[in-house]
Amino acid sequence: MSETQLWDDVDDYFIGHLAPEDEVLTAALRDSEAAGLPEIAVSAAEGKLLHLLAQIQGATRVLEIGTLGGYSTIWLARALPADGRVVTLEYSERHAEVATRNIARAGLDKIVEVRVGPALESLPVLVDETDENGAPFDLVFIDADKSNNPHYVEWALKLTRPGSLIIVDNVVRGGRVADPDNASPDVQGTRTAIELIGSHARLSGTAIQTVGRKGYDGFALARVLA
Repeated sequence: MSETQLWDDVDDYFIGHLAPEDEVLTAALRDSEAAGLPEIAVSAAEGKLLHLLAQIQGATRVLEIGTLGGYSTIWLARALPADGRVVTLEYSERHAEVATRNIARAGLDKIVEVRVGPALESLPVLVDETDENGAPFDLVFIDADKSNNPHYVEWALKLTRPGSLIIVDNVVRGGRVADPDNASPDVQGTRTAIELIGSHARLSGTAIQTVGRKGYDGFALARVLA
């Protein structure tokens, strides 16, 4: 048995017992694939982790940067109370259309808002709105273009409160993140974000390597300090 097959088998075992997918989640993946979206959604185990983190936080407001087909959005939104809110930012209008259908089928369209356009244009608008209503986000999940990760972390700091969580997905980059000479924008953006989390006075964080259905990957988790 290959190492990657073993990773898959262990993931299947964990997911089957701890994070089984229902028809809504399965349909979200199926329809995303049928629409030609890249197959880069979080795994069910990762989705359940996001769900649990939102619950542990007692989150009522969640910001997601990078919607894709709405699979992770559904996991996050299901963790919120009936009066909760998820704002999810998606660059691609086509992806947003698929996500909107998936979210509506999940019965979550009342608490999820999909905003279309470059996130770096949507985020300043959110800051203005947050300043007006005084309701920062309890959790921010960053899973978009990796070259802009440090900018997304900076904006997340403006949209959160002490105690909020910031999660940055896909930080391992196949191990390339450890290579200071790698000039790829995704690697450089990720390295800068990691170093920002490590040095920022208002952040305390860590990063974890993972293996499984999505291969060799990982995520960073940071808590906003006072």
